[in-house]
Amino acid sequence: MPRIRDEWGEFLVRLARRAVEEYVRNGKTISPPKETPPELWEKMGVFVTLNRRNSPPQTALRGCIGFPLPVYPLVEATIKAAIYAATDDPRFPPVSEDELDDIVVEVSVLTPPEPVEGPPKERPMKIKVGRDGLLIERGFYSGLLLPQVPIEWGWDEEEFLAQTCWKAGLPPDCWLDPDTKVYHFTAEIFEEEKPWGPVRRKPLV
Repeated sequence: MPRIRDEWGEFLVRLARRAVEEYVRNGKTISPPKETPPELWEKMGVFVTLNRRNSPPQTALRGCIGFPLPVYPLVEATIKAAIYAATDDPRFPPVSEDELDDIVVEVSVLTPPEPVEGPPKERPMKIKVGRDGLLIERGFYSGLLLPQVPIEWGWDEEEFLAQTCWKAGLPPDCWLDPDTKVYHFTAEIFEEEKPWGPVRRKPLV
């Protein structure tokens, strides 16, 4: 059973949109609304993704930042992640006001990451594309890919592990090393159908 009701998912996407617009237009950070459902004050991990409208998934990304661990109340984490996705993703310049009409907002609410147990060579069999996101850590290096990413790119489980290693700045086969920590998690994903448009729960398969 979903942890996040559809109406809460819509609330979070609208909140993320407002946070981006207010910061991009006016340089101001919004506060959580008084009408925030009490459940959204629970600490949860969350990522906010900004995508260009009418672009293929592989070229649509305009910014994506979040918090893998439940360190902030979900409503506050969503605001922070939305602003960071628009302004602090090192892969892109900050979003401009002129771009707001061409960006759709996506919010992914994460379960806490759990270790992928067992021998490293069995890791592809312990994860599932279409269900899991991955977090890989080794020393000071870490990288995360959300569950929707391998579907958009058509990866299998081994390629998903390799690409998460690459995201962490590590060799693509580092998932085979026992010193590399691999975690998996799931996400409930909500997205705008168009800028300011209806919000839907995004199926992974």
